[in-house]
Amino acid sequence: MDRAERVGNLNYPDEARRRHIGGVVVINVGIRRDGTVERADIIQSSHIPLLDAAALRIVTLAQPYPPLPRTAENPDILNVVRTWQFLPGGTLIDR
Repeated sequence: MDRAERVGNLNYPDEARRRHIGGVVVINVGIRRDGTVERADIIQSSHIPLLDAAALRIVTLAQPYPPLPRTAENPDILNVVRTWQFLPGGTLIDR
């Protein structure tokens, strides 16, 4: 999800940057075999709707992700849970 962190820093919400708003969002992303997003859900809200919406937007903007490798399980969808910290200065960190 390094790609999402880069995209997140390029698309950090202007209003959040301007108002020095920060918070932590935990997001679950279902990635299809071809690297596209099946779904994205906030599993722990920042309690700041602007940041939660930005997290969902960033996941979409960052696709496609690398295709899923062939494994013995060969899943159709891989669920990835990430914790993103939006820093008040306008930086997104993938923890």
